Amino acid sequence: MTQKKPKEFIEEMFEKGILINEEILSKRSHSLDDNIIQKIELEEDLLVLNEDYAHLLTQSSLVDWYEIDKSRVDAEKDRDDDLYQAQLKEFSVSQCTIQSSVSKQNIVSSSTLIDQTLSVQPDKNITFQSENIFLPESDELSFPEIGSDDQQNTTLQSTTLQNNLYPTTVTIVVSYQNNPRKYYIEDFTNFFLSRYRFLESILRNRKELNGILPIKRILQKTEKEKVSLIGIVKEIGETKNGNIIITLEDPSGEIKILVSKNKNELYLTAKDLVVDEVVGMVGVFYDKIIFVDSFVWPDIPQSHELKKGPEEEYVIFLSDIHVGSKLFLKKEFHKLLQWLQGKMGNEEQQQIAQKVKYIFIAGDLVDGVGIYPSQQEELEIDDISLQYAAFTELIKQIPSDKKIIICPGNHDVVHLAEPQPVFYQEFAPGLFDLPQVTLVTNPALVNIGKTVDFAGFDVLMYHGFSFDYYVANVESIRSQGGYHRSDLIMKFLLKRRHLAPSFKSTPYYPSHAEDPLLIKTIPDFFITGHIHYSKQANYRGVTMISGSCWQGKTTFQEKLGHQPEPARVPIVNLKTRQIKVLRFG
Repeated sequence: MTQKKPKEFIEEMFEKGILINEEILSKRSHSLDDNIIQKIELEEDLLVLNEDYAHLLTQSSLVDWYEIDKSRVDAEKDRDDDLYQAQLKEFSVSQCTIQSSVSKQNIVSSSTLIDQTLSVQPDKNITFQSENIFLPESDELSFPEIGSDDQQNTTLQSTTLQNNLYPTTVTIVVSYQNNPRKYYIEDFTNFFLSRYRFLESILRNRKELNGILPIKRILQKTEKEKVSLIGIVKEIGETKNGNIIITLEDPSGEIKILVSKNKNELYLTAKDLVVDEVVGMVGVFYDKIIFVDSFVWPDIPQSHELKKGPEEEYVIFLSDIHVGSKLFLKKEFHKLLQWLQGKMGNEEQQQIAQKVKYIFIAGDLVDGVGIYPSQQEELEIDDISLQYAAFTELIKQIPSDKKIIICPGNHDVVHLAEPQPVFYQEFAPGLFDLPQVTLVTNPALVNIGKTVDFAGFDVLMYHGFSFDYYVANVESIRSQGGYHRSDLIMKFLLKRRHLAPSFKSTPYYPSHAEDPLLIKTIPDFFITGHIHYSKQANYRGVTMISGSCWQGKTTFQEKLGHQPEPARVPIVNLKTRQIKVLRFG
């Protein structure tokens, strides 16, 4: 054991990007050994080390530092240390051991456990009636679909995967490669500047914003004057008279803007603003403040085309499978597999199954380990590698002519910060052996169905971890259904051309030269998951779909008031763009 002096330990950890709390120096000065230091170095998400965290490091467990930090911040904000200690105890109890690697031999030797999870015999009495399996497209939101696409977007070099036996193509347009390193303040500054520059370039083309000026120039004016500007929302507050006061900033400075409570429609619009979003505005400048007349968002152009394919082919959208949970809906998922194999449903439904060419799975393939307090009690498979092995055995049953595109979610064993990388092969080797499976990051942009004569469909995949923040903080979403209205969340993000406009709505990977959560290319489909409730709608030529789930309600969801609606599968006819929903439970 190598003894570390406090000063040496502090300097060594500072070089590794970790701050040391003084309490640990007095309590652990005798035991700052190599074992603790080695574990610290392996924890990429650990930024501050205190006595509580050091105790967790002594366990052989997978620790979600992001959730633990969030619990500590919430408890400190409420000045409730008892709450923090109780939550810390829950995290300690709920941690599960994770294997660093798994071999094919391990998987074979554990086949009994997997077979127990998968062995669901088809119900001989099951019949599928057309009125039960298909639900009409939701008409709760109806948006215009006008004209043709007049905006071209630059995309990255793509990779096309094509099986010569089948005419289906999958092209990865954008998938990210994270390069971990030590981060500096400039990284975050450049991160926000890249976001601002891109969204500013869109807003400058909006006819509503004439004569845009930087904030510094506006503040130099001495007379009352109408002005336009583009800024990042820094702060949102309320005056003693009930008006909304907002601080906007741009690279030249910052300024206060005011929205009067007497302008009812504008006031309600301003209530939906969130910090860090980029917005344009028009108003009257007077006495160092701007009185707002209107807001303008980057948005999707009204001219964006609702694209239709040349052939009658179908695509289905899944998410949140949660294999490994005791609440995983084996019977219902087996019905889905039977239908895809053409063994279930009436003749028409079987014909549609045959024409399904693409299957998207938007994250949370498995339930994971150590994701939420007391999760261990609800796990049927408590080994992460075996969870992925069980999931792989399931999708092996899908006919090989159907292309499967998969991104990770927050329950999957990848880095939580977004963009989340492709699955780690050491934990999910079976996924990499399936020729019809394409693995991408979260988020990712994928093109399907491209031919010589047809441009194909661009599909934006995003699991949706940021959704929780907007349900909690955007009044119009919360008051109109919250978690049951993912269509409102997706529309909110499309208007802002960003998957997580508030920086604290999701953990970030700041190592990219440009903000990777920008919606640069306007997609034909925007696909999400996470909230366990399927919703479908069209917005300006973009089909927005959130997947359902294949897990019953957990105790954690019950505490949060979530009401999942499992075993629903949105299906789209690519020739007509008609959406229907398949019910398997």
